[in-house]
Amino acid sequence: MTIKPSLKASLKRLKLSGLLPTLPDRVAYAQKTSLAPLDFLELVLHDEIERRDNKNLSNRLQRAGFNEPTTFEDFDWDAPVTFDRDRVRDLFGLAFLEGRHDVIFLGPVGVGKTFLACALGHAACRAGHHVRFLRSDEMLKLIHQSRADNSTERALRSLLAPDLLIIDDFGLRRLNAQQSSDFYEVIIERHRRSSTIVTSNRAIEEWIPLFDDPILAQSALDRLAHNAYQVVIEGDSYRSRQRPGLAAPVRKPKPRK
Repeated sequence: MTIKPSLKASLKRLKLSGLLPTLPDRVAYAQKTSLAPLDFLELVLHDEIERRDNKNLSNRLQRAGFNEPTTFEDFDWDAPVTFDRDRVRDLFGLAFLEGRHDVIFLGPVGVGKTFLACALGHAACRAGHHVRFLRSDEMLKLIHQSRADNSTERALRSLLAPDLLIIDDFGLRRLNAQQSSDFYEVIIERHRRSSTIVTSNRAIEEWIPLFDDPILAQSALDRLAHNAYQVVIEGDSYRSRQRPGLAAPVRKPKPRK
């Protein structure tokens, strides 16, 4: 099938040029199945809607800044780690976003905190939400560097605007006075306006000594902890089970009866 230049121009003017790659196949299908004109129109418009939805999702995922794609479906629910599975499954319904609630994942290194946080972020992107993922040190460095070119207001807006901000690996090291103030500012400004997910290797009661100013720490953490669903994960590191060359566990044969 040859598409006339005039049709191409019309589709381009209507911003429907995305139909062009699949249009010949759709026309052939319509002819083969004797598809009614209105049904054919609905079919090609559905193609365009699906294409735009996929493109928008791809853009949201790219802007989110995830290190690698992780989804609810990819999580190993049979892994030997202990946490409130029902609560986590409920979180993937994303009601916490509608209520402007936060989520805190706590536990040792490698038990899946970041995976679940990013999987929640991926689900939020699929639902049309704006998501931003940053390690805690990256977020504080972003704000610090913004002061050099007087772009602090823009940097803070980029952290306050997302429907969901994921702050990964909080508490790896102690915060100086400026970092304490910056973290406080982000948490306070986002409180009850939009949702934040924080992952940490430390229990919440260990966070206050990390701040230079305990009053700022108490104020920020009081709001965060009391507005958050807390998920504590316990178990062995995933990474230790994924080492190259790690032999699979040998199962002893069952004795014959």
